[in-house]
Amino acid sequence: MDDGVIDIANSSALWVMAFIFVGIVIFQALVFLRLAKKSAPDVGMTPKEVKTAIRTGFISSLGPSFGIAIVLVSLIALLGSPLTLMRIGIIGSAATESAAAGIGADAFGMDLTSDNFSTQAFTTVVWTMCLGGMGWLLFTLFFTKSLGNTQKRIEKKNPKAMAIVSSAAMLGAFGYLASDQMITSMSHTIAGVAALFSMVIIMLVAEKGNLSWLKEWALGFAMVIGMVSAYLSTLL
Repeated sequence: MDDGVIDIANSSALWVMAFIFVGIVIFQALVFLRLAKKSAPDVGMTPKEVKTAIRTGFISSLGPSFGIAIVLVSLIALLGSPLTLMRIGIIGSAATESAAAGIGADAFGMDLTSDNFSTQAFTTVVWTMCLGGMGWLLFTLFFTKSLGNTQKRIEKKNPKAMAIVSSAAMLGAFGYLASDQMITSMSHTIAGVAALFSMVIIMLVAEKGNLSWLKEWALGFAMVIGMVSAYLSTLL
């Protein structure tokens, strides 16, 4: 990545936009929290139960946040802090944003880690991440009322259809991105295989032990294991 891209990726304009978007997200969270507390008596919750629920939700969010933080390190190095803060603040999924960034760079014809990563390539990545994350937000805005009825109709015909379609889409996207990198070198292949098997093992352990926090950390752990495995392979 040349110096021009680094300057743009960490520019004041992007920082201002990032803080505006994150501020909107925080405002929405406070509004939802206020509405939830206001509606609590209508569902029979006492003030003590409300406080307990809020505290439990806060504590349970710490694990996924730390899991995302592991992935953020790589995103910040590739895309800069403002854009990473902006995207994760809105979407909240490091996995989704990593995939979007990779797809954007691939569409331009280069890798995120390329030495000749240009301003145009960075712009393509930004547009891919923003437009890619905008679809479900607009869909939710215009079709929220009908989503429940649609889901019920689909599940009535085939209860597993929704889960199968969403899982297949994610597997296809990540499989394409992973395989594209794994053919680069033996170290890339080792990293991909190690991350794949570690992800499967972690998810099996989490499922068997009913460890929801481990599921949230799984991606971060798998990435670290893959990177360490690739580094160790270069020392052999």
